[in-house]
Amino acid sequence: MPPVKMPTRKLGSSSLEVPLLCLGTMTWGEQNTEAEAFEQMDYCLEHGLNFFDCAELYPVPVSNEKASCTEKYIGNWMAARGCRERVIIATKVASELGPGISRAVIVANRSEPPAPIGPEPRLDRANIHAAVDASLRRLQTTYIDLYQLHWPTRYAPLWGSRQYRPELERDNIPSVDEQVSAVGELITAGKIRNWGLSNETTYGVCQFCEAARRLGVPLPITIQNDFSLTARHFESELAEACAPSHYNISLLCYGALGGGALSDKYLDNTAPPTARHRLFKDFQARYHSARVMEASKEYRPIARKEGLTLAQLALAWAASRWYMGSVIIGATTMEQLKENITAFEVTLSKEALAAIEAVHIVRRNPAASD
Repeated sequence: MPPVKMPTRKLGSSSLEVPLLCLGTMTWGEQNTEAEAFEQMDYCLEHGLNFFDCAELYPVPVSNEKASCTEKYIGNWMAARGCRERVIIATKVASELGPGISRAVIVANRSEPPAPIGPEPRLDRANIHAAVDASLRRLQTTYIDLYQLHWPTRYAPLWGSRQYRPELERDNIPSVDEQVSAVGELITAGKIRNWGLSNETTYGVCQFCEAARRLGVPLPITIQNDFSLTARHFESELAEACAPSHYNISLLCYGALGGGALSDKYLDNTAPPTARHRLFKDFQARYHSARVMEASKEYRPIARKEGLTLAQLALAWAASRWYMGSVIIGATTMEQLKENITAFEVTLSKEALAAIEAVHIVRRNPAASD
């Protein structure tokens, strides 16, 4: 039986049309080998999923030995298959993270061979240009379809944190104008075709879009933020700013399965030792709080009534949102990947959507960490 045609959506104000699902790659090089990455990409391309998201940071958790190898896997695969024109590649440039968290290995790996560990990454003009050149080299391509600023260079509440703390604001950071100007230069040079934001706030979206308008740079077309049944923060004022009638920015959602909490394996305690939150118990702890697990338990009967797994329910719900450009899925096994891809074929009933809202009212955004 031939694969069902994958639905597509245009991203923001661009002409870039992508599948409703996007293959995430952040485990490649840590939990997945290069051969396994090849197998996943081969399967996705056969099933109409030709949109891959990566980053100069990946894989995660970050290590000096494996940093930036995810892009190399994708580049090797495209070279081996001769399929660059058939796939859409999104990647990201990293920034500093503030005191106590080093990402200097990213800068070191922009050179070949890697340079000695030195400065932290910054989103200034020189770093952005160096980063894109390194990504192009690793990906073995002359252009990137979507280039994203991975997280703000300024202080902003990130990754589960919701409260703004003025005492954490940073001095001497690259201006928004400098960042946008550098992006514009990359577009003019043909190195990137579109750009987007990631882990951004409403304030950040407005600042970047107004700078782009002022400088004559195309607006960002996407925002890649954490979004799921247990983390629905996007759908308030950020959705308003990104709406087609305003800045017209599509959401690329990551974390749609809440780091695996919105699947049966953690609820049933059947997650294998190789599962992310078995291997790295302190990594992305927001996804596995007691509050999140309680909410996940309440969503599961809704999935069962629809004849779905909890993962399929979570992905189908995310894909049904009006602001969704593409739902990023990640898998460490082919079984997971195949299950996730089937979610786009699902149309949730009105009863299921109403039941989801009823749980949300009581269990609102439990993945918030403050």
